[in-house]
Amino acid sequence: MKSKIYIIILLLAFCGLAKSQMTMHKFITAGYTYQNQSFGEVGGKLLFLKNDDVLFRVGASAMMGSANNKFAIMPKVSADFLLNFQKNVDFYHAHYFILGAEATNKYVAPKAGFSLFGILDLTGGYGFSLDKDGINGKELKGLNINFTINIPLVLLN
Repeated sequence: MKSKIYIIILLLAFCGLAKSQMTMHKFITAGYTYQNQSFGEVGGKLLFLKNDDVLFRVGASAMMGSANNKFAIMPKVSADFLLNFQKNVDFYHAHYFILGAEATNKYVAPKAGFSLFGILDLTGGYGFSLDKDGINGKELKGLNINFTINIPLVLLN
């Protein structure tokens, strides 16, 4: 119950910043997450932008991996700000600095990183455990590393 409250607070804090005059893009994501254990990740993200300087992105995904020789699946939500210090650069031809956070039912992790073209993300941070039992008996805390590929749905049409 405690982890659900953290996730709801995180989503409300970040989602309140999205306004109706912003443009929205949908993405399918696939990636790798290391959080004291290796996980594959698939999901979706929504990107909100008004201009190319500051972008806001929210996402939900499923993390899948093996912990203590047992297969496990965890839900994950994330919220990121993508910051571009170059003015008037096309969305697909820029690099961004990422500041954000991700949360599961087992940990919360603030993160920072780099995004190339808004498509390839590499982030790192520190995970704080919400559940001392962890997943299959393994507590998820410590170094957090993410590599994600974001595929815009407009490319698939």
